[in-house]
Amino acid sequence: MVSGYLVAWAFGERRPGHPYFTEFLPPAPHVHAHAGADHLWPGNTMLAFRGSYDLGVDVLELDSQITSDGVIVVIHDDTVDRTTDGSGRVDSFTLSELQQLDAAANWAGPDGDHPYRGEGLVVPTLREVLEAFPDVGVNIDMKADDPRVPEATCDLLRETGRERTVLVASFIQRNLEEFRRLCPEVATSAGPDEVRDFLILNLLGLGRATRPAADAFQVPVSQGSIPVITRPFVRGLKERNVQLDVWTINDEAQMQALLDLGAGGIITDRPDLALAILGRD
Repeated sequence: MVSGYLVAWAFGERRPGHPYFTEFLPPAPHVHAHAGADHLWPGNTMLAFRGSYDLGVDVLELDSQITSDGVIVVIHDDTVDRTTDGSGRVDSFTLSELQQLDAAANWAGPDGDHPYRGEGLVVPTLREVLEAFPDVGVNIDMKADDPRVPEATCDLLRETGRERTVLVASFIQRNLEEFRRLCPEVATSAGPDEVRDFLILNLLGLGRATRPAADAFQVPVSQGSIPVITRPFVRGLKERNVQLDVWTINDEAQMQALLDLGAGGIITDRPDLALAILGRD
């Protein structure tokens, strides 16, 4: 195994640039609206996505689940309890039932009030988002631990013609690998196993010994007490031609520090702040 890594290191293989980064998105750094900017509007709603789009973000980041009737919908949790006025697992609802719920019921503004409660915001479908915003990147985090998700997501991206204008991520490694098998033309982020392995190899000075299967690494600054974003980590990804996006960064000073370090994207609940730092407000 080690000898294989050394051979790869000697040849210095790099990941080929995906059209999502080389043709569709503008040059980095990119501003990602986390859940459509959850500190500005109710997350994962069309209101949030429209607001962030109008701000001029590069990427709308969102989370997906699946309904009992097999529709990919945009909501973070596997239950509706935290964000809506309903209760139960997302996959226990049909789409029609799910969209009877108030998707902004529990979102609180800076004063602790609920300004969008009762305003008719519903859990959107992924199709709605993809079709409403064809000219902006969409970052899809497949949250559902459900074997239907990779195929349903792949089919939807092909139906909407979004194969080269989205990036798909997941913390569920097997779902991510199945998605890649079904939809190899779509850009993907690294799964947790891939991040761990690269982090270890990079610490050992063997980061160049790999060509990651992912087009991007989307990671936090640290994992518990273990720092993730270090100069060697950033350099290792650049050498492999892999995009680095960091989440979830809402502090202006930290945004600037990460950009100075070479981060290619800032995933944030406050895209207005990130755009201002980049002089794009």
